[in-house]
Amino acid sequence: MNKVVAAAVQCSPVLYSCAGTVNKVCEWIADLGKQGVELAVFAETLVPYYPYFSFVQPPYAMGAQHLLLLQESVVVPSIYTEQIAAAAKAAKMVVSVGVNERDGNTIYNAQLLFDADGRLVQHRRKITPTYHERMVWGQGDGSGLCAVDTAVGRVGSLACWEHYNPLARYALMADHEQIHVSMFPGSLVGEIFAEQIEATIRHHALESGCFVVNATGWLTPEQQAQIVKDTGGPISAISGGCFTAIVSPEGRLLGTPLRSDSGEGACIAELDFNLIAKRKRMMDSVGHYSRPELLSLLIDKTPTKHLHHMHGADMHSTDMHGKAVPENKFTIAAVDAKAVGESADVYVAQAANSN
Repeated sequence: MNKVVAAAVQCSPVLYSCAGTVNKVCEWIADLGKQGVELAVFAETLVPYYPYFSFVQPPYAMGAQHLLLLQESVVVPSIYTEQIAAAAKAAKMVVSVGVNERDGNTIYNAQLLFDADGRLVQHRRKITPTYHERMVWGQGDGSGLCAVDTAVGRVGSLACWEHYNPLARYALMADHEQIHVSMFPGSLVGEIFAEQIEATIRHHALESGCFVVNATGWLTPEQQAQIVKDTGGPISAISGGCFTAIVSPEGRLLGTPLRSDSGEGACIAELDFNLIAKRKRMMDSVGHYSRPELLSLLIDKTPTKHLHHMHGADMHSTDMHGKAVPENKFTIAAVDAKAVGESADVYVAQAANSN
């Protein structure tokens, strides 16, 4: 596939409603499908809505808003992810959408990537919530720092200020992403945020030699007023900061970007993959313009787990001093990692259960 029609969508959520926002996303997918769009990207945690309250309320005052967001957040999988998957399949479209994901009683900033056949081909979490967001979201792991093959090409994804982590971006560059999905909240901080977003996504397109499809959210004046009423925060803090755009591997803006005064809409453009080769012929940051023997990336893509079970063959019959330990004792493992690139020494100590 040498050319792909992509859309970066700037739209408002249905405030305080997961079902309402998912319905709206699916309506957008159906409408864009009729326009021949093959890839649609929606904003960071658009579903059900970005936690604006955390930016304008102190921690001790945000309990009610935090609980409401927890209640409306998306379980993966669920009827809501199935609904988006069905819409993507019906439109034969690759869809990327940002959601507040509920896992137990913790919320994560997640990016869901659905292929054109409706399969969920990537489910990743923002590795480090930004500033105020740390009061709301848990941390993701490195398992999502990779590009995945889809009907429109090889797609990598990052959310918001993850783009200020150059090693996270390099992980996707080294995995040969062709299309980079970028998401920001929008209607936040002010116009300086929009200027920073533009600089960030254009730089990544140049450095990676890929297309960047970036979506920011947007709040209606009525929604801004509602948030001010519910939080007591200033409207200036939840205004501006929108820049929904598509960037070529040469750093050029494709289509018509949407800004804070643009309201809802979509930036639609054709991605000509020949431009990737044109850019990388001159500057391939993970090819002929790299020096991996001097500079390289060490990354742990292991999915994190809270439970690690040890079975039969994994158990030892002696402690670290060679002393026999009864089989009903528990095992405590400590790892002493010497240095990057060297083998770690693992010591297994078995302690007796006093009971």
